[in-house]
Amino acid sequence: MKPSAGPVSRAERKKEELRREIIDAAFDCFAERGYHATGIADIAARLGIGHGTFYRYFANKRDIVDHVIDDLVARVVAALTEENAPDAVATLRDYRAQAARIGESLIRIFGADPRVPRLLLFEAPGIDRAMAERVLDFFESATSLTAAYLTHGVDLGYLRADLDVDGTARAINGMILSSAIAMLRHPEPADQRRLGEAVLRVMYDGIAAPGSP
Repeated sequence: MKPSAGPVSRAERKKEELRREIIDAAFDCFAERGYHATGIADIAARLGIGHGTFYRYFANKRDIVDHVIDDLVARVVAALTEENAPDAVATLRDYRAQAARIGESLIRIFGADPRVPRLLLFEAPGIDRAMAERVLDFFESATSLTAAYLTHGVDLGYLRADLDVDGTARAINGMILSSAIAMLRHPEPADQRRLGEAVLRVMYDGIAAPGSP
C-alpha cells in the first residue's frame, strides 16, 4: 500500500491559490484583449503582483495559455463521467435524460463563462500552429467521445441500426459549437435553454430507432 500524502502546508496552499489566480487572470486577459495583445505586465497588473512572481510559476505567456486550455478541457471531461459516461445508460429514455444532463453541464461551462468559447474558438487557434493543432485535436477527441455514445446506443438497439456514427457525431458536435458561439450574443438563460432543447429534439427525432420508447 502506498503511504498516504501528508497534509498540505499553509504555504503550499497559498502557493497553489496564487497559481490558480494567475491562471484565472490570464484567462480574463486573453479573452478580453486577445492573446497577442496581452502582455505579462497586463496579467501581473490585474493581480497586483510583480513580474518576478509571475515567472516563479510560469515560464512565459505561451506556457500559461497551455494551463488555461488544460483547465478548460478538464472541465469538459468532468461533465462526461459516471452517470454521463458513454456506456452508463441502456434505453432511449435514459439516453434522453443523460443527454439533457450533459447539455446542462455544457451550458454551465460555455454559457455561464463567456471567456470559455471566446478563448477556445477564437483566440487559441490563432496563437500558433501548435496551439491550432491542439484545439483541432480536442475537437477530434470530442467527436470520438460522441461517437462512443452513439455506438453504445446502436449496439443496444435504442438508436438506429443504420446510423452513420462518425458523421452524426460530427453533426452533433457542430450543433454544440454553434450553440457555444450563439451564447456569446445571446447569454440569457432562457435563450440558452431554448437552444439546448432544440438541439436535443434534432438529435432524438433524427437518430432514435423506430419504436424505441
